[in-house]
Amino acid sequence: MIPTGSAGPLTEPLKFGIHTGAACEVEAPDAVPAAALLGLEPARFCGQCGRRMVVQIRPNGWHARCSRHGTVDSVELERR
Repeated sequence: MIPTGSAGPLTEPLKFGIHTGAACEVEAPDAVPAAALLGLEPARFCGQCGRRMVVQIRPNGWHARCSRHGTVDSVELERR
């Protein structure tokens, strides 16, 4: 169970890139795919721990789950 008040997978400040899983300090600016810049690619890695998330793509968005930091839905982020 995720403790109340814990950081979610995509809450600020992010420690890891959500599309590459690399630490934000060492992530190259051009490492983010073009589709992700356009908002067409869901987050694949947890921004807090860098672990790969389980992602479910739906017709109206996506849903991602980190085993340590919980879930996030594109509807919550307004990224459809």
